[in-house]
Amino acid sequence: MITVRFAPSPTGYMHIGNLRTALLNYLFALGMKKQTGEEFSFLLRMDDTDRERSKPEYEQAVYEDMRWLGIPWDRLEHQSKRLARYNEVLENLKQRGLVYACYETAEELEYKRRRQRARGLPPVYDRAGMKLTEEDKAKLEAEGRRPHYRFKLEHKETSWDDLVRGHCSYNGAHLSDPIIVREDGTFPYMLPSVIDDMDFGITHIIRGEDHVTNTAVQIQMFEVLGGKIPVFGHPPLLTGREGKLSKRLGSLSSRELREEGIEPMTIASLLARLGTSDPVVPCQTWEELAGHFDLTRFGRAQPHFDTEDLFKLNPRIVRSIPLDKVNARLKERGEKEITADFWTAVSPNIDKIADIAQWEQICFSDEIFALSEEDRTFCRQTLEFLPAGEFDQTTFGIWTGIVKEKTGRKGKDLFHPIRLALTGREQGPELKMLLPVLGRAKTVLRLQG
Repeated sequence: MITVRFAPSPTGYMHIGNLRTALLNYLFALGMKKQTGEEFSFLLRMDDTDRERSKPEYEQAVYEDMRWLGIPWDRLEHQSKRLARYNEVLENLKQRGLVYACYETAEELEYKRRRQRARGLPPVYDRAGMKLTEEDKAKLEAEGRRPHYRFKLEHKETSWDDLVRGHCSYNGAHLSDPIIVREDGTFPYMLPSVIDDMDFGITHIIRGEDHVTNTAVQIQMFEVLGGKIPVFGHPPLLTGREGKLSKRLGSLSSRELREEGIEPMTIASLLARLGTSDPVVPCQTWEELAGHFDLTRFGRAQPHFDTEDLFKLNPRIVRSIPLDKVNARLKERGEKEITADFWTAVSPNIDKIADIAQWEQICFSDEIFALSEEDRTFCRQTLEFLPAGEFDQTTFGIWTGIVKEKTGRKGKDLFHPIRLALTGREQGPELKMLLPVLGRAKTVLRLQG
């Protein structure tokens, strides 16, 4: 079974980068199911070992955001509940001589890195901790220092075939031995992630290219722990207008997007293609989108993300939502359902679901819109040419054709006063579609003024 995971840290609200990681994993698994018929499992893992910054409200926000996006999870895990398992593995690695204690402060490590760079060398940890005797360690601890622990990398080539980047290879001699336990005894990302991926049978890991070097390190961890190495894919990170993902853009939360009326499938449709040479296809369902999704189509160049692209795409998504789904959404909002005629008439002018309310006000209220004296006189004149019977989509054409013939008005001089009288707007839905929605009584009322 294909098993993917999304592992947010509940230390803040989900932003566009988080959303992208979640949806790429889900789309990949869903796409594989469509291609092979093989079932998949989606793991939601809370990387909540940061005790100070992890907050319950942020965790709840992750659940809300995932449900809003429409990404279901089959299993939920918390790293904070697995500390005993991590310590068990840590002790095993210590006994095998694969982990060693270090005592440098952050300032001392930075000084070492600066000296290496000044000499034209890569800032790789010098393994000074491995040279410490038990007497050295006791002396350092007597000074009040506490050890942090590093994983001992093998100085060999570690390679894998990346779903996005192709063949990747790193030599362990060119990488610093990673810190896997901090001075306070807490675990950074590296080792717990490998243990979780191994224990939960993760088969594919899709994450940003900033984790590429981590992958070489983690593959060595998989090897020493006897775990099956997953397939990795590292799409390039998004960039903003300044050439990098700005702080404002990077912190754009999903709840802000929701408040702006952006649809989940707008985000999904854009991010599923951003980074490929393929055009964005507005889709209404994840299944439809998965049919177009191919992770291998992602290039190495960092794609440009602009929130304006979401606002441009959103109307195309909204206007193609089926009526039954529109009404379901309105019901969720505590609003009344709309008719097919109304949706057909106004949907070309709807940018977000919330816009429906203003067109309901325009179409169904008893409001009379202000006109100039000249326009009001003309609109009253058109009343005598209104066709008899129920209005349909042919009524407006027949009516305005007669008005044109009788008054000599045409173009904007003919249509603009009528639009203002009926809707109070300079622009809007096609009047031939709107007239049956308004009905005879309201049309007469507004033309008369």
